Amino acid sequence: MGSSTAGVTVTDDSAAAISDEDGATTDTDVDVKGAVDSSLPSDPSPFSQGEKVLAFFQNHVYPAKVQKVDVRLKEWRFYVHYLGWKKSWDEWVSMDRLMKFTEENVQKQVVFNKKKSTEKITKTGVARGKKRKIDSVEKLVRLPRNPNVDDILKKYLDHRLKKDGAIADSIEEILNGLRCYFDKALPAMLLYKSERQQYQDATADHVSPSTVYGAEHLLRLFVKLPEMLYYANIEEETLKELQQKLLDFLKFLQKNQSSFFLSTYQTLESSDACTKKQDD
Repeated sequence: MGSSTAGVTVTDDSAAAISDEDGATTDTDVDVKGAVDSSLPSDPSPFSQGEKVLAFFQNHVYPAKVQKVDVRLKEWRFYVHYLGWKKSWDEWVSMDRLMKFTEENVQKQVVFNKKKSTEKITKTGVARGKKRKIDSVEKLVRLPRNPNVDDILKKYLDHRLKKDGAIADSIEEILNGLRCYFDKALPAMLLYKSERQQYQDATADHVSPSTVYGAEHLLRLFVKLPEMLYYANIEEETLKELQQKLLDFLKFLQKNQSSFFLSTYQTLESSDACTKKQDD
């Protein structure tokens, strides 16, 4: 039945009809269900809230998690968090920037990222070759560093002991892991081309890089850590806890940057001169 005043009446077939004062239905019937359906995409959402996905971002593919699902202009969109990165990088993305997190797509991700990294290195090398001559000056960190990576890790351990009154086993485990990651990653991915000869000389007696290099190279490890931790297949909750502890360590580096980091680098020419002088 219609009401005795003008208003909206919902009938049994889910149609909303505008009625006049006499209760008669006008010709401006509105199908509520049809109005809602017309605003949604024709296909269901391919990704759901909480789903782990692979997301394209600036010519690379990163593991991510769908935080929200929404519709805009009849197109699905997704609010994603890039795993291992700060929340400040979270963003809304369209469907064409996401892939299902499958073994096949993970392999595609590795190949794609490697290809893009190679292209970037090649382009950068060509650009630098055109812009700079052979007489350009390369800068190096003077080795051995004091404090070295081992010293810094021990100082952080003392800092936590003083702050907390005790050292949790997880903290020591994380610091040992950082030392191991650093020693393995330094020659593989943390050195510039101009630093490789210096590395060979500095570790000629099979010493650990963590006893020779300092905060400058340790900081480079933290740039690579998100990708390295992703391939370590760590549970998400454990990963979040680890990220908080690593963030605390970074704050410790920042607080002590004046004593941990060099204010100036030596040039490659001066390094060669020092080496020659020692040999003489």
